Amino acid sequence: MTDFAARRRMMVDTQVRPSDVTKYPIIDAMLSVPREMFVPDALRDVAYAGEDLELEGGRVLLEPRTLAKMLETLDLGEDDLVMDIGSAFGYSAAVIARLAQAVIAVEEDEAMAGEAQALLSQAGADNAVVHQGPLAAGAAEHGPYDVIIIEGGIEEVPTALLDQLKDGGRMACIFLEGALGEVRIGYKSGNTLTWRFEFNAAAPILPGFRTQQAFAL
Repeated sequence: MTDFAARRRMMVDTQVRPSDVTKYPIIDAMLSVPREMFVPDALRDVAYAGEDLELEGGRVLLEPRTLAKMLETLDLGEDDLVMDIGSAFGYSAAVIARLAQAVIAVEEDEAMAGEAQALLSQAGADNAVVHQGPLAAGAAEHGPYDVIIIEGGIEEVPTALLDQLKDGGRMACIFLEGALGEVRIGYKSGNTLTWRFEFNAAAPILPGFRTQQAFAL
């Protein structure tokens, strides 16, 4: 029988800590949340691999290092309301639920969203709610949010999401240019976001997050 608890410890010791993730609540959350619960059965044995795990529809579960470093740079607090965009089966939301006051997990795939809510309840993440709908539309009825984190690659941030971020709030995104990507944190002041580069990472671009091309006649 697979010792998933040992694999979790190894993930933290070999992928998370060496990536300059030092905040104890993040390390504790990643040691506590059973990642293997939040992937399809066929992926359970590779749930703790140091790479993105491919899900259906071109989606991925972000590698542990990328998620942990995004959370480290966002510096989540116990009073923060977080929107987690593209949470798939709910792993990231389960981790965030241990760090923030509440998390709204947005997932547009109906089957994934339904399973995510059941898994989050099973994991005891009572402060996590799954919102099923287009990723790029967010979940305005639950906002505005202190923090928004996008679990996949983007070319641009939809205006609808910017409008759901509180003044003074922050947003973590993986911006893609070709095959290269970088995580940036955006800080909102008034109607503008100021972006700061944090580290390199890549992931497939999520539906609804490509740059809209302008067509001229």
